[in-house]
Amino acid sequence: MLQVLSHSWALLLGMLLLMVGNGLQGTLLGVRGAIEGFSTFEMSIVMSAYFLGFLGGSKLAPQWIRRVGHVRVFAALGSMISAVLILYPTFAHPWAWTLGRVVIGFCFCGVYVTAESWLNNAASNENRGKALSLYMIVQMAGIVTAQALLAFGDPAGFILFIIPSVLVSISFAPILLSISPTPAFETTKPMSLKELYGISPLGCVGMAVLGGVFSAQFGMSAVYGTEAGLSVGQISIFVSAIYIGALLMQFPIGWISDRMDRRTLIMFVSALGGAGAVLGVLSGGNFYVLLVSGFLIGGTSNPLYALLIAYTNDYLEAEDMAAASGGLLFINGLGAIAGPVTTGWVMSTFGPWGYWLILAVLMLGLALYAVYRMTQRPAATDADENVSYAPVLPSASPVAVGVAQEVFIETAQEDENNTSDAGQANG
Repeated sequence: MLQVLSHSWALLLGMLLLMVGNGLQGTLLGVRGAIEGFSTFEMSIVMSAYFLGFLGGSKLAPQWIRRVGHVRVFAALGSMISAVLILYPTFAHPWAWTLGRVVIGFCFCGVYVTAESWLNNAASNENRGKALSLYMIVQMAGIVTAQALLAFGDPAGFILFIIPSVLVSISFAPILLSISPTPAFETTKPMSLKELYGISPLGCVGMAVLGGVFSAQFGMSAVYGTEAGLSVGQISIFVSAIYIGALLMQFPIGWISDRMDRRTLIMFVSALGGAGAVLGVLSGGNFYVLLVSGFLIGGTSNPLYALLIAYTNDYLEAEDMAAASGGLLFINGLGAIAGPVTTGWVMSTFGPWGYWLILAVLMLGLALYAVYRMTQRPAATDADENVSYAPVLPSASPVAVGVAQEVFIETAQEDENNTSDAGQANG
């Protein structure tokens, strides 16, 4: 880990600042929207727009990088992010914010693709998994730090919009001054969605569900907190609890997943997240209960993303894993676009507690579907033959997912070689 940090500290520092900027603007808009008088449904459209832009960026950013290079793309998209962050309070209208969120989502995806490409290029086969883990920790630390900054300014003013703009601008310096351009990466033709669903129905359904759950967390948590009457300080702590749960539970769940039938673990983890959401429904607005609910829903839904990728890989040959990731990302992106809109509609219909209701339905529904799939076919492998789990978050770009797939592939190939060697020795 220290070796990875020594070689990639500038990149990781830059990404930390970027994540602080992104985490702050997402929560800040949820609070400022209420101040501006936006309805819950209008805010759900605004929040959903980020994921529409992110999905578009995942398709177009690699093409731009191949055309003009990593440095130019990174600088251009980063500058656009900084500009849009400043414009939010200037044009406080739902449609202006919706357009801004599409641009922000697109640009952040492109920035992530570029930075994660540099990280992958700097990592070796021996430390790629550690680099991915460290990158995930930096992402979570940035988002949690962002929530703390929310308490140090007035959401009705301009200063909290200036801070993320400045942080994004500063983040370019350590990255662009210390990293040489990477070679262009090759794209992988994804599997058809029909073929992917035939290989892993649970993986496909789970990724769609998690897209909705994660986007509701990332986009609607602050909106919920405002509607529920939480103070700005309480909202920042509540959102932090979601991501602290994601960070703390990622590695234990990953460790367990390598040692048991992953469908059983998917069922239990989904059920635990659903129970956390039900607790939120029954909380009666008690802040401390809401923190527990947020911790549980964040601590289960985020690890489930990597768990579902690993589970799908259990049914794939090593050479097919990279191709499958494109389809999984697309399915997750569609779910992410629908998540805030659906959550906003439910909250408009049932009140603030509808936020927890939709999360409970999604997570418990996934748990029940996992039970159903266990009745349809046996496990792909014995527990000790599972493809090793690699930590990756729902906010990751296609490159980070690709890095995780490289870890999966390398591990699978090592396992195949070890099995072959053992067979020859026994022979």
